[in-house]
Amino acid sequence: MNPVRIIPCLDVKDGRVVKGVEFVNLRDAGDIIECARAYQAAGADELALLDIAATVEGRKTFIDTVRRVVQAIDIPLAVGGGIGSIEDFAALVDAGVSKVSMNSAAIANPQLVSDAAARFGSEKVIVAIDVAVKEDGDGWEVVTHGGTKRTGVDAIAWAKDCAARGAGEILLTSMDRDGRKNGYDIPVTRAIADAAEIPVIASGGAGTLEHFYEGVAEGGAAAVLAASLFHFGELTVGQVKDYLRDKGLVVA
Repeated sequence: MNPVRIIPCLDVKDGRVVKGVEFVNLRDAGDIIECARAYQAAGADELALLDIAATVEGRKTFIDTVRRVVQAIDIPLAVGGGIGSIEDFAALVDAGVSKVSMNSAAIANPQLVSDAAARFGSEKVIVAIDVAVKEDGDGWEVVTHGGTKRTGVDAIAWAKDCAARGAGEILLTSMDRDGRKNGYDIPVTRAIADAAEIPVIASGGAGTLEHFYEGVAEGGAAAVLAASLFHFGELTVGQVKDYLRDKGLVVA
């Protein structure tokens, strides 16, 4: 088993790091570059930078800001938000990011996943899958555009399709759990990890040290992502790593 990775997430809107609950009610969490540098110093294995308003506002990810972050840190950076074409993907790779994350665009054009994997390699391709419990309560469906649109697409089937198309990882976020601090959605995390058979990054709902452990041990996640817990000083990356080591997991 590869070491478990701890990934702070920088959700960005209007040039600032923000964090909300269920994708809304956003709070300011600081300057992007300062946050990125602080997380590297704290021992983060990777950073995720998500331009959460790009798709909703119909614009591209802010390349200039991405370049500044790349120059400020030495750890891998994954960037998502507003990726609508292979050209958008290429622009981020050219800017120096380690991985590019697609969500809404991949649902609209699944061939984009295949094309990106073929051109840049699976290791560069993350498909972000935001999920919500289906309205009839039977399983999960994919939501897009910052959680504002239900697609009717079954999340498990979509994860399998993404893996078959060459995606290297899945960034799985439970909209129902986002910012609630009541734990990752373990059933959907496990279901997607088992179905897709590629690494899954668990996101949405971490509130305690135990939640990180559950995401890996019960959910089968290869990495665990959190935002508000780290942004507002409730836990540190080091505390999470120490806890997971104490529970017998191998961490980076």
